[in-house]
Amino acid sequence: MSKSILISGASKGIGLATAERFFREDNDVTDFVLLARKSDDFAEAERELLADNPYGKTVTCYEIDLNDREAIAALMPKIIEKHENIEILVNNAGYTAPDPIHEIDFADFERTIGVNLYAPFLIVQRLLHLGNTFEYIVNIASTAGITGRSGWLTYSSSKAAIIAMSQVLKEELAIYGTRVITISPGRCATALRRKLAPDEDPTTIMQPEDVADAIRMLTSPVGRYVDSENLVVRL
Repeated sequence: MSKSILISGASKGIGLATAERFFREDNDVTDFVLLARKSDDFAEAERELLADNPYGKTVTCYEIDLNDREAIAALMPKIIEKHENIEILVNNAGYTAPDPIHEIDFADFERTIGVNLYAPFLIVQRLLHLGNTFEYIVNIASTAGITGRSGWLTYSSSKAAIIAMSQVLKEELAIYGTRVITISPGRCATALRRKLAPDEDPTTIMQPEDVADAIRMLTSPVGRYVDSENLVVRL
């Protein structure tokens, strides 16, 4: 039976690497629903995926600002109408504007919470209300949500919240057979990481493909033996 996968923040980084990981395999995930803001990166990601498509998989890209709650609410019925059911959901999109507490702009704090916490919640809730039955929900948290760091208040707070939300979802949705998976990557060479640590050499840390491999493992049968807790993935 073919499955649909929805990945947010799919234009680059962990989101794109995850899409590529599933797309290049001969597996039952054949329908790709990708969400990201409009950008040249997003358009290029779609072209690159479809340029080499030996298994005849489909890709549908939806341009959306995940800080826009009304846009999320409007998009979910369209996704169900076109794709019928989302078996695998990867809540990956992230945002941060790192500053010490004295300098944090509240609008940036609101956007960080909006993208990193409200968006995953709304996507899950709206799809459930539309009758969607998930096999897997993968929430990308961060080790910053476990141990805070100076200057990362807004980001750490949002990721701590997504870890807590995932624990509740795991209990509430188990009755439906849904596995809720939480991954907390450590240092990973993404555009968001460059905001948090601009002086760091990205070649010395974990790559998005490494996290994508972990997601692929966790959404396989063997994954149920290691997904009972928030899984920290780092070098």
